[in-house]
Amino acid sequence: MAKVKVYNMNAEEVGTKTLKDDIFGVEYNEPLIHEVIVAYNANQRQGTKSTLTRSEVRGHAAKPWRQKGTGRARQGSTKGPQWTGGGVVFAPKPRDFSKKVNKVAKRVALLSALSEKLREKNVTVLDKFDITSAKTKDAQKFLDAFKFDGSVVVVSADNTEKEVRAVKNIQNLQTVDVSLLNVYDVVANKNVVLTESAIKYLEEANA
Repeated sequence: MAKVKVYNMNAEEVGTKTLKDDIFGVEYNEPLIHEVIVAYNANQRQGTKSTLTRSEVRGHAAKPWRQKGTGRARQGSTKGPQWTGGGVVFAPKPRDFSKKVNKVAKRVALLSALSEKLREKNVTVLDKFDITSAKTKDAQKFLDAFKFDGSVVVVSADNTEKEVRAVKNIQNLQTVDVSLLNVYDVVANKNVVLTESAIKYLEEANA
């Protein structure tokens, strides 16, 4: 079991924490992580775009001019894709892009991604993430104290509206409730900050 340092919001060491191997010592499974992320991104797509084919364009299909003798290119209809206002070739239509991944695969992929972040030394443990002022400058102070390199996701089990508002305008910082944490959040950010309450939730959920 790995033992890590616990910090406060000012990057001061306040203790240590032992992380369980069945959560933070899982073997790295890149193909499974890739599968889950592809499914996640696919499920974000609305699939509502729709354009008209030449058969659906409003108007008539009359030949605009005679075949020969005009000096112009031959045309059979003004509904063709080469005409302004004409139909679209292979027009996109509403469709369902969603992919299904079972719960066990999602859980294993998440634990695998977290374990790899720990091996890369990109996991930081906080005693708590607490910004009572809801001000962006206080969230920035937190970033400045730790001097993170790259984007940061803060995972907590007790986030309030104030923490969410405080990080909203900082591009490389986001906060996620541990109950909503997914593989994409872990992989898309270089640094993962876990509060002790989040670690407790993960341990109980995967007991």
